[in-house]
Amino acid sequence: MNALDDHFDLPIRRPRTTQAAEGMVRRAFTVAEIDAMVRTRNMDEHEHVELIGGELVPMSSKGIRHERLKTFVNMELARQLPSGIAFTPETTFRLSVDTFLEPDFVLSEKFVGLEGLNGETCLLAVELGDSSLAYDQGRKASIYAGFGIRELWVIDAVALETRMLREPTPAGYRQITDFKTEVAVTPALVPDLALKLSDDL
Repeated sequence: MNALDDHFDLPIRRPRTTQAAEGMVRRAFTVAEIDAMVRTRNMDEHEHVELIGGELVPMSSKGIRHERLKTFVNMELARQLPSGIAFTPETTFRLSVDTFLEPDFVLSEKFVGLEGLNGETCLLAVELGDSSLAYDQGRKASIYAGFGIRELWVIDAVALETRMLREPTPAGYRQITDFKTEVAVTPALVPDLALKLSDDL
């Protein structure tokens, strides 16, 4: 870890959180209610949270490895993307009335627009995992599968390896394939695009 890593890993001020006991009744929120809280400034629009089944879940902080990988993937997608495809970084991906996720990237056809982005129209979701890797490959992947996201990539920001998940079912993804560094990975629904990571990152 270098000095830059140390800088990015410094603790930052975050909203207070609680951890309720299993079985305790908690108030569920809707996406519309969270939008209203942001609009009325009762919640910071830059607060890193996801809404899962009505429950607000704080996201892990992002270190330098995550940000370095995000920059690389962003540049590669921008360079290769076919004309009819759009990619959106770090959008609020509204999946139902009580669930939104914040993937690092989503790909869809341009005509869909953000208003039409959902489980059926998303061509690929990409998660970059550092401290959140186990969650991204586990619980979060199950949520994506449950909403019918046809393809999910979870990229390990430390090992620089990619897990490709396809064929979603309510219980999870049927097809899971791991790719080592410097192996080109191509999404099924955007075959003109190929992402190849490098140890130089």
